[in-house]
Amino acid sequence: MYEQVSHSLLNEILDELKPEIRKQDLRHFYTRLGANFYAIHSLFHVLYGERDDFKEQMIHLVEVMASQYIKRPDALEKLDIEREQDHNWFLSQEWVGMALYSDGFAGNLKGLEEKLSYFNELGINMVHVMPILKCPEGASDGGYAVSDFRDIDPRAGSLDDLLSLATSMRKRGILLTLDVVLNHTSNEHLWAQKARQGETQYQDYYYIFENREIPDMFEETMPEIFPQTAPGNFTWDEAMEKWVMTVFNNYQWDLNYCNPAVFIEMLDIILFWSNHGADIIRLDAVAFLWKKIGTTSQNQREAHLILQLMKDCCQVTAPGVLFIAEAIVAPVEIAKYFGEDAVIAKECEIAYNATYMALLWDAVATKSTKLLNQGIQSLPDKLDRATWLNYIRCHDDIGLGFDDTDIRLSGYEPQAHRKFLVDYYTGVYDDSPARGQPFGYNEKSGDVRISGSLASLIGLEAALERNDPVEIDIAIKKILLLNSMIFSFGGMPLLYYGDELGTLNDYSYLEDENKAMDSRWLHRPRIDWDKAELRFQHGSIEQRIFDGVKNMIAVRKRISAFADFNNRELLHLQNPHLFAFLRTNLDRPGESILVVGNFDDSPQFLELNELGNRGNFEYGRLRDVYSGKSPNLFNDQLVIPPNQFYWLTD
Repeated sequence: MYEQVSHSLLNEILDELKPEIRKQDLRHFYTRLGANFYAIHSLFHVLYGERDDFKEQMIHLVEVMASQYIKRPDALEKLDIEREQDHNWFLSQEWVGMALYSDGFAGNLKGLEEKLSYFNELGINMVHVMPILKCPEGASDGGYAVSDFRDIDPRAGSLDDLLSLATSMRKRGILLTLDVVLNHTSNEHLWAQKARQGETQYQDYYYIFENREIPDMFEETMPEIFPQTAPGNFTWDEAMEKWVMTVFNNYQWDLNYCNPAVFIEMLDIILFWSNHGADIIRLDAVAFLWKKIGTTSQNQREAHLILQLMKDCCQVTAPGVLFIAEAIVAPVEIAKYFGEDAVIAKECEIAYNATYMALLWDAVATKSTKLLNQGIQSLPDKLDRATWLNYIRCHDDIGLGFDDTDIRLSGYEPQAHRKFLVDYYTGVYDDSPARGQPFGYNEKSGDVRISGSLASLIGLEAALERNDPVEIDIAIKKILLLNSMIFSFGGMPLLYYGDELGTLNDYSYLEDENKAMDSRWLHRPRIDWDKAELRFQHGSIEQRIFDGVKNMIAVRKRISAFADFNNRELLHLQNPHLFAFLRTNLDRPGESILVVGNFDDSPQFLELNELGNRGNFEYGRLRDVYSGKSPNLFNDQLVIPPNQFYWLTD
């Protein structure tokens, strides 16, 4: 958009750029900057326009964008252009992801590169390498307490190792996803060290206060994230003799985005990793970016403006790079991180579908899809050019952030129902086969979350303890059922490493004093590659799960209806144990896939007449594209075996 004030300022800025920048070939950069500058200027002005140094900060912002553009490798710039021409590329059904810790998966980045053939074997073509930046040994928060944003932790490898990995992944057609922790740094970061030494410039990078007056005002409305291990939101620093905002842990200092220098620093870091091969940047803790007294200091309007500004700036320098919003918030808030009042994503192209994840776990525990169906209806629609990350497990805990209204509409009392789910998955409930552990218990609210691996939560660990082949079979079927739901729902499925092999809880974390108080390490395993070889042994647990998931991936990639173009219709069925939806190929509306899952331990049936005129699912013509077989039918009743699913076509 052309607007005189902003473009007049743009001309001034371009004239004042450093000579070493102006002499470079910046043709694509200037074109994109001109197209995006009105939005960039407007957002930057809303956030920082009252400052006396506004123009100087704008010049610095453009210089950072231009400098990183100049450094962008030719191969990545070529990818930018290809992705600009095929701007819906990431909505394809062909993308399937996996999240992993490099040390747990393969020891380090070199080991990970040596294992790339494993991803090709399974069908994975997007790999999220969990945090690999420098962190303190005993206070890392699993890699999210960063002490150097521009260097790899020696335990993971080196920058050269990462560049080699990124190049090898690109040759194999695998996308690389890396984390940038936006909300905070380690208290050992150089900025924090300089702040402790009394440098005002760096104290302004954080929320630092002389006394408790302002912190106490914040505390009145801010929730505690880790009440057991890090109560409160502020920490007294002896060196400064001041209070520092530390929302997550006392060693993680929250960054102050009221300061434009912080924004520019973090944008520079995003572009730095984009230039080191990241196809996707996962932006951690985006809901917390703006703090405001009298609020929860989450999901603030300014946090969304910051993300919009980051997106616009990144589109100028590295337009082929996507953003993932790590916002594990209420359903009504999640979709806002795509960008409100828009058609295409103005903030992040991808967001975690945490609501769907938690609802699936509810359906497993209750053997009912009442809350699952109700909760999905309350999930806001995504934008046309945005997509969900659908997952079962991740490195973090399982939160039960269902909407209380949805719980009541499903026939449950909210507090009692959440207690049942926690009891079920931590094994307190007598009939539960789950082997999870509680995490983050809050004495004030009674809230608690759940840790544990997919296989152990679903009952495989307990079945193996009893050496019960029937229970083992049930657990494997449930694992594949859950996977079928994330592979077909609409979005990019994201596996968590080890789940494709049925990896159980890892209790060794209890022997490490730095981890023993954090039960999330229960599901952050080290892959036993000798045991993984069992995936080639017919009839083994590893083979049954691995080949089941592998086949699921292959079938998904062939079915155009599984692409994510808002082409899903939820079906409202009479049977409370079934979850069903229709996926339609928008290019060929007659081509549809009926997805139906049975969450009960008994066979269930679906009356085909409940489908109405949706598709041509007639008697005798149904075929399950996953198994290649025809399902059991009696008259117009489709029979779904216990804990199983169908992907049906006519």
